[in-house]
Amino acid sequence: MKRKCNVLIVDDEFLARKLLTEYVAKLDYLNLVDTCADATKAMEVLNNEQIDILLLDIQMPDISGMEMLRLINNKPAVILTTAYSEYAVDAFTLGVVDYLLKPFDYARFVQAINKAINYNTTETPNEAANDYMMVKADYKLYKVNFDDLLFIEGQHEYVTFHTKTKRITALYSLRNLEETLPKDKFVRTHKSYIVSIKNIEDIDKINVTVAGNKIPVGASYRDALIERLSN
Repeated sequence: MKRKCNVLIVDDEFLARKLLTEYVAKLDYLNLVDTCADATKAMEVLNNEQIDILLLDIQMPDISGMEMLRLINNKPAVILTTAYSEYAVDAFTLGVVDYLLKPFDYARFVQAINKAINYNTTETPNEAANDYMMVKADYKLYKVNFDDLLFIEGQHEYVTFHTKTKRITALYSLRNLEETLPKDKFVRTHKSYIVSIKNIEDIDKINVTVAGNKIPVGASYRDALIERLSN
């Protein structure tokens, strides 16, 4: 039997926690581990429990949801729940799966949960499979060989894997990819791009060329990129 997804709710408003608890209870593939009224308690739960999906409010006392996101290592799939739309851009740069604007209905909640489940079932590279990764997209599981992968392009909460033969767009965090992909094979060149080192053809002041594609080089990444290419 497939394991249920463990959920943690973090919101300083009692009624918000109550509503989310009711929504979670309606889905038999979710398991509510805990509800927290502040980030401090939530961090303790995250350190002691396996959490798959984090439902996180932004406006909270002491430590905000955005501040908490920056403190979490090995993030679960994060869904932000807030009444404030102005944090959306920053939230997606921090790798959140979805952004629910209060008030939201049950259908919108389920949509976000399903995105989070897809995020959790997209596999990352590991030591046992160090020459490929498995990517879930479009209700399929794709094997992506590192030798065929040219570059990865970040697009808010999605990324597109550009290989020699196809493109695959999947729900994924570019930051998590940077941390898990083999460091001897891939390098970050820009906030929105990771490229295959062996497929770099040339580099100038603002771009690298990968299989004929001009990929931008961010100023903050340039020195590290040149150092990697020089080794």
